[in-house]
Amino acid sequence: MPAPRLRSRSLRKISRKVPGGRTKLHFKKRKPKAAKCGNCGAALKGVPREFPFRMRSMAKTKKRPERPFGGVLCSRCMRQEIIDKIR
Repeated sequence: MPAPRLRSRSLRKISRKVPGGRTKLHFKKRKPKAAKCGNCGAALKGVPREFPFRMRSMAKTKKRPERPFGGVLCSRCMRQEIIDKIR
């Protein structure tokens, strides 16, 4: 029986092979959902799905794409936004 703190269904169950040769059940937190586009709601490419404590230690260039509206709008909406500004 796992420890009471590990009986939550919000934790992922992962089978790991331990040095003794047996497989044991390890419990791991689920990853956060993917970042969404502010306009259309599509998942943003180039933005990692990480916990805030891991994101803090990442370099700024690793957290979001290097383009206008990077990390806020998807590339399709970003192109549309720039086209609308030109008109």
